[in-house]
Amino acid sequence: MEPAPFAIPAAYLHHITEQVRALGGDVEVWLLQSGVTRAQLTDTTQSLPLAAFEQLIVNALALTREPALGLLVGQRLQVQTHGLLGYAALSSGSVRQALGLLGTFIRTRLSLVELSVEEVRSDVRVRFHEVLPLGSVQRPVLEAVIMAIKNVLDAISMGACRFDAVCFPFAAPTYASLAEQVLGCDVRYGASWAGLTLPRSVLDVPFRAADPVAFREAVKICERELERVATNVTFAGRVRRLLLERQHGFPSLEVAARLLSLTPRTLHRRLVDEGTTFREVLEDVRHRLAVEHLKAGHFSLEEIAYTLGYTDFANFRRAFKRWEGVPPSAYRGSHVKPSSAKSGRRAPRR
Repeated sequence: MEPAPFAIPAAYLHHITEQVRALGGDVEVWLLQSGVTRAQLTDTTQSLPLAAFEQLIVNALALTREPALGLLVGQRLQVQTHGLLGYAALSSGSVRQALGLLGTFIRTRLSLVELSVEEVRSDVRVRFHEVLPLGSVQRPVLEAVIMAIKNVLDAISMGACRFDAVCFPFAAPTYASLAEQVLGCDVRYGASWAGLTLPRSVLDVPFRAADPVAFREAVKICERELERVATNVTFAGRVRRLLLERQHGFPSLEVAARLLSLTPRTLHRRLVDEGTTFREVLEDVRHRLAVEHLKAGHFSLEEIAYTLGYTDFANFRRAFKRWEGVPPSAYRGSHVKPSSAKSGRRAPRR
């Protein structure tokens, strides 16, 4: 079933269009191939279907022959590109406040991803979660989004926010050295998550340009916009976000319904209306996370099974073979170099 239309501001589509043009692509041919009209790129009252957006990106990559398209578009997305959210970020008092703002309101600008912040010892992880599977456009979309958020943090901190690394959950591309130059820090591929790492020590350093009054007023408007956007999000997408946020202890249908202020029966009915079920959404999330963990090579097979809520490894093995056609050990063997495997305890081959 085709997901509900998602919102992507015309400003972002404009920058994608201009990047295609700058790379020598014929914009008219690109739009025609993608089945998208100019009006769809500029009319703020319309929502571009997800399938149409994916086709735009796939065709842009093919037409320009530029695999680093996502990074180049991301460079264009400076803080002012993000409208009121960018204005609110510029008024923030610290990196912590700015990250809290972005985590709460990123959906008002980009409904394909969500942002969370984790403090791990002396580091901070700014993680990006796919609300819906990005499939063939995962790489350019994540590159553009992470580049854009890094631009925001660079601008509001006036360059004082130092980044240790950028992490991507896919294999290193041919332009990996270019990515390090563009992002200005270490870039790690094949990670189990997507996002940025920065020192915890920069979180609460006050910004000289902070404007508390302007920040509060901008947040009020962002809150109203978030309420409007929330009404257009599918229930499957909302359940998927809940599961990703609690991936170390997935909630049951009953708990998920309560978190969404619904009865279990109502949530089940809403999901069925969208052509899916709670179990199918959970299976999809488990599948995606299992693949990410196996490619990253940081955990043993038993640890991955436990993390995904399987109390019996055999059940995980059967599920993974159903998803990918091969056991998890074989999948890991074909996707992870021996040097990337987790050191220490060795998982038995299954």
